[in-house]
Amino acid sequence: MRPRVFCGIAAAVALFATACGSGGGGSTDGSGGGGGQTAAAGGFPVKVADCAGKETTVKQAPKKIVTSNAAGLEMLLQLGAGDRVIGTGFPPGKGSLPAPIAEQGAKVPVLGEMGIAKEKLLGSGADLYVDAFGAMPMMGGAGAGPSEEEFTAAGIQHVFLLSTACSGTPKAAKGPRTDLAEVENDLRRLGAVTGTGARAEELVTGMERTVGEVRTATAAVPADQRPGYFFFDFDAGTKQPVAVCGRQVANAVITLAGARNVFADCDADFRPVSWEDVVAKNPDWIQLAVRTRGTEEETRKAFDEAEAFLKGFPATQGLKAVKDGRFLRIGSEVTTIGGVRNADTVRQIAATVHPDLVKNGR
Repeated sequence: MRPRVFCGIAAAVALFATACGSGGGGSTDGSGGGGGQTAAAGGFPVKVADCAGKETTVKQAPKKIVTSNAAGLEMLLQLGAGDRVIGTGFPPGKGSLPAPIAEQGAKVPVLGEMGIAKEKLLGSGADLYVDAFGAMPMMGGAGAGPSEEEFTAAGIQHVFLLSTACSGTPKAAKGPRTDLAEVENDLRRLGAVTGTGARAEELVTGMERTVGEVRTATAAVPADQRPGYFFFDFDAGTKQPVAVCGRQVANAVITLAGARNVFADCDADFRPVSWEDVVAKNPDWIQLAVRTRGTEEETRKAFDEAEAFLKGFPATQGLKAVKDGRFLRIGSEVTTIGGVRNADTVRQIAATVHPDLVKNGR
């Protein structure tokens, strides 16, 4: 067995990140939905809230942006604000960004392979920091992140991806996440903050259209007949599996696709479980979730290794999904990172588990 490399929320959230579903508005109380976003008629100032509802006023469009991880970076690239990003932590894996933004994304300086050291972040020259972690400690041995007073002294405004930053806090929405509203609200929030609101609405409209088509196609499938689905995070290690729980964006993606996350009742975003737990759930389908390796060949090899493990490991050989070969080869990034591509992943999963209802990914 490969050694277990799960590093808490950071491994699954930070390398790639998270949130919740589509076709709904989401709250506006600062607890992980609309985040209290308001703006003057001319676009600025813009007020955005953190997980506790505390508001930050952004007076003008930022010129130099740093992101805590790949989630914020990809959103900004999709919004057309990528030319203002001067650095990121937890950079996207090689080959993980979609082709239209991959070249630009590759040029963004990496300020930390994991978390960004406090001194480097404060000295970056940024006027905006997009934070996917909230009050969680910075990763990579850098200690705690800057205080709000230190951000202010450095001239850096601090805003959050609430869909990620709030997921493990007491302010998080209770119960499993079943839509992408918080992801969509993060896009709208970043659109407002960067002056790209019109583009944000285009992206959200496209997401809602894609997810709406799938929901319509699968609406007649009763909840108790939806197939059980296990997200196998191969890169988190095989000694002890790490489940995506009800608060993770992947739960919303799986639910919207017309499947049933077998660990949806886990009140967290990620949690280590046992192979005995997985066996007891006996999922109908298993997603072989690996992170993009940079080339199609290397990524395919990683999928092959994940499948071979499940077929060869005594505890999983008898699982229904393993015996029937019901595997989905879909990357971790597009499932667990909150972003535009979550909607495409909903369609991809639905086309696999409900091929008679959702054909050719549509």
